Amino acid sequence: MHTRQLGNNGPHVSAIGLGCMGMTDFYTTGSDTREAVATLHRALELGINLLDTADMYGPHTNEELIGQAIRGKRDQVFLATKFGIVRDPANPSARGISGHPDYIKASVEGSLKRLGVDTLDLYYQHRMDPNVPIEETVGAMADLVKAGKVRYLGLSEASAATLERAHKVHPISALQSEYSLWSRDQEENGCLATCERLG
Repeated sequence: MHTRQLGNNGPHVSAIGLGCMGMTDFYTTGSDTREAVATLHRALELGINLLDTADMYGPHTNEELIGQAIRGKRDQVFLATKFGIVRDPANPSARGISGHPDYIKASVEGSLKRLGVDTLDLYYQHRMDPNVPIEETVGAMADLVKAGKVRYLGLSEASAATLERAHKVHPISALQSEYSLWSRDQEENGCLATCERLG
């Protein structure tokens, strides 16, 4: 498996990552836990070490599944998860967004527990909170790095301008946005160029 460096100073991770959302939510009508765990183990055998999840998938059940699958294999995994989209288990279609520092602190503790790990390799803000300045959100995320709970920070679906502002508070190692044969927006909206410049 080819690898790529995460940012200018990060670790090398598999060029292909495994997005785990569909194993418990959205693109599925149900979950076969044994098949999902077998898929995750096979990915690791093939050298895919980047596993991507989020606390809102399920909600929470996706992280629990990943935690089960990586038990005893933590050293083989580069683990990425996300916070910021708030779901109500009683009403799964309801969505909110939060980038408040108190919410972030509670979210990371929940993710660590569900995943069964002491540290997250990459922690993304899933969606930008229009009511909380990005500097405040990333400041709280940076505190998690200082506390040893998170190694690297990322943003998901952020603009180039937001990425610039966030990076001034703490290095942003990853930006997760669609970039494919069908969607080339990142070439035109400045995000790709900003990522290349900031490293």
